[in-house]
Amino acid sequence: MPIENAAVPNPTLTPGATRPISISDACSMAHEEVTRDVPASLRRQVLHEYGIARARAQDYEIDFLIAPRLGGTEDIHNLWPEPYTLPTWNARVKDALEEHLHQMVCQGTLDLPTAQRDISTDWITAYKKYFHTDRPLPTSATTSSIQPIPPSKSGA
Repeated sequence: MPIENAAVPNPTLTPGATRPISISDACSMAHEEVTRDVPASLRRQVLHEYGIARARAQDYEIDFLIAPRLGGTEDIHNLWPEPYTLPTWNARVKDALEEHLHQMVCQGTLDLPTAQRDISTDWITAYKKYFHTDRPLPTSATTSSIQPIPPSKSGA
């Protein structure tokens, strides 16, 4: 299996799940509200669905495919075991994308449905699109020096 395949969720198990959320609600959420841990029982269920029930906790983040600040829910269809240990496309890189998309939505340069669709369809492709690169950027570069791309007129 190619490395990138391990970095994306199984779309059958984790297609993404959202709740109705206004832009003002999304943009006023404190970061602490969305970094809470997934309950242990739900964590075990996610790991079991992915066939890695005996995984070491430090190897995976049970992550929201669509982040709560982008309207994602704490639903098994929006959770997956995201590896920390992959050398390129890992949990820390996806976290930078989530933050960047949230900033773009709150700045009005990206609409929320597009952000949700792009991250749930293929977060690695979304990263490449919104950071204008084929490889993850150093963490410090992801939040300070990248200019958002304007939304297309078609909304895609």
